[in-house]
Amino acid sequence: MSKVVPFSQMTEVTIDELRQMASDCRESIWARAKSMGREPKIYLHWTAGRYAQSWDDYHVQIDEDGKLYIPPDVTLDDDSLPATYRRNTGSVAITLLCCVGATTEDLGEMPPTEAQIESMAKAIVAIADGLWLTIDKDHVLTHGEAAANEDGIYPHEAYSCWNDECHDGQVRWDLEYLQTDESPSYNPWAEDGSRGGDVLRGKANWYRNKWSENE
Repeated sequence: MSKVVPFSQMTEVTIDELRQMASDCRESIWARAKSMGREPKIYLHWTAGRYAQSWDDYHVQIDEDGKLYIPPDVTLDDDSLPATYRRNTGSVAITLLCCVGATTEDLGEMPPTEAQIESMAKAIVAIADGLWLTIDKDHVLTHGEAAANEDGIYPHEAYSCWNDECHDGQVRWDLEYLQTDESPSYNPWAEDGSRGGDVLRGKANWYRNKWSENE
């Protein structure tokens, strides 16, 4: 059961600190992932809550202004956080604090901000660098993509909004669209790069290449 964490208890971290945290946990996260017969994963979420409303079930949380936070007493190899159904072992969950009242027609009064989107892309790079991961759909997925088993592993029946094989109504579609020019509307069947996951992975790879050129 998710619980709200008082924002005053959250610890702000930088991209460099996040990269080091991932590096420090690399062996542990890889060992846990291998115990499940897969490589580490990075899962991308939104909380469906308000800006500055933090929770206890995500490793990295990004507020409206793009600042990154870690909950108290949480490390990146903590697989007790129930962020992603049957996929938590050997994974890291990043979430945007936003999207209360979001629907597939409109992301509500608190949609993802530009600062949040760019910060999530940078956080993906930091964690992927620390864990030695390629930034692709095999390793980095939105919750909706993971719910639909779009990485080709099947730890559960699909429960995405567009493919609910569980038929239990507990569907997920986090970040399927971002309500931006690059990702304007809900269309999980799009092949033009406008799905939220495609945009976020594209931005992350852009930052990774840019930073690599400047080293």
